[in-house]
Amino acid sequence: MEFYKFDGAGNDFVIVDNRKECRQFSQEEVAMICHRRFGVGADGFMTLEAGENGYDFEMIYYNSDGRVGSMCGNGGRCIVAFAHILGLGKKLHFLGYDGPHDAEILTWDEGRRTGIVKLGMRNIPVADVRKVLDGWFLDTGSPHYVQRVKDLEHYDVVGEGRRLRNMTEYFPEGTNVDFIEDLSDGRLFVRTYERGVEDETWACGTGVTACAIVTGNHGVVARGGDFRVDFDATTGTIYDNVCLTGPVSLNFTGQWISSAQ
Repeated sequence: MEFYKFDGAGNDFVIVDNRKECRQFSQEEVAMICHRRFGVGADGFMTLEAGENGYDFEMIYYNSDGRVGSMCGNGGRCIVAFAHILGLGKKLHFLGYDGPHDAEILTWDEGRRTGIVKLGMRNIPVADVRKVLDGWFLDTGSPHYVQRVKDLEHYDVVGEGRRLRNMTEYFPEGTNVDFIEDLSDGRLFVRTYERGVEDETWACGTGVTACAIVTGNHGVVARGGDFRVDFDATTGTIYDNVCLTGPVSLNFTGQWISSAQ
């Protein structure tokens, strides 16, 4: 099986073109592929499926634990770059876990296989941004709890993130956890503990989007790179025209030979 290894600001993924073979992947196989000791190593695994009903393709996303996941913003941007490499174009309309998405390759360096990708995200009703505990909870395609902290650079993101992620009295299905702090240059610094990865990732697209929405700050810095999040909130009832823009790189390609073979 030929695979492509991408990262979106350090949030890394293994991606497979599954349009012809329509292969089914077990939880165990996906977890092994994503394993950083025995597999390729990644925060998530995606298949690019044949598009129907006017879609250029369908995106199926798996968390690194092998379970089918919800929408992944950086994964969405990476699979758009993959679709571009496959020849599907620079402006793409695809189906994700949370519905349709439009995306565009803003820049692409063919020699270095890196560029900037803009991804349209779901609209979010203002009423769905709720105060919970000491922060906010909202769903940007995946559930996120956002909380301000001090000295984020040295904060125990994994320990506190795991504790909050498993507070089922507030988050029955678990949640991603984002910690935020204002930077001196006016941008927002974000670190995220991801559900399904069960660890901190270097960036989280749906998390960056959630943090921008609750703070109104369009410039966001993650450990793996910088993002721009645009949205329109002029109606006062909905955040619409939500777009996530950031870097994408193709790291390498290879072949996976499963242990079953």
